[in-house]
Amino acid sequence: MFTRILAATAVVVQISMPITAQAAAADYILALAETTYPFGSNAVLEVLLIDVRTGRPVDGAILFATRLDMAPEGMEAMTSPVATLPADAPGQYRFTTDLTMEGNWQFSVAAKVQGEAETVQARFLIEVQP
Repeated sequence: MFTRILAATAVVVQISMPITAQAAAADYILALAETTYPFGSNAVLEVLLIDVRTGRPVDGAILFATRLDMAPEGMEAMTSPVATLPADAPGQYRFTTDLTMEGNWQFSVAAKVQGEAETVQARFLIEVQP
């Protein structure tokens, strides 16, 4: 008898709890505005975060795990520091860095969208020209 009461209570609790749907990381896309940059210092990398379901920019996310390295050239240890800049528009996230060598660089970034469990991640190939 006690087992039946517990089972019935569990069903009632489960039914009465609100069901909330969360988006997946695949529902968002990170895009790099430019992929070709001139050699030198103070390059500004602009990343856009878009909700693919609505096509609208996503503001208020926390971007982290930024890394800029020359892994595409086989020199993963060759890195450049990345610093955050203020945004100019909703859904835009800006960074500054020094592109100290010509060639292909990889810019890695992760975003945490408020209210979402999954992390959105992207790796971009950047070409640095003379």
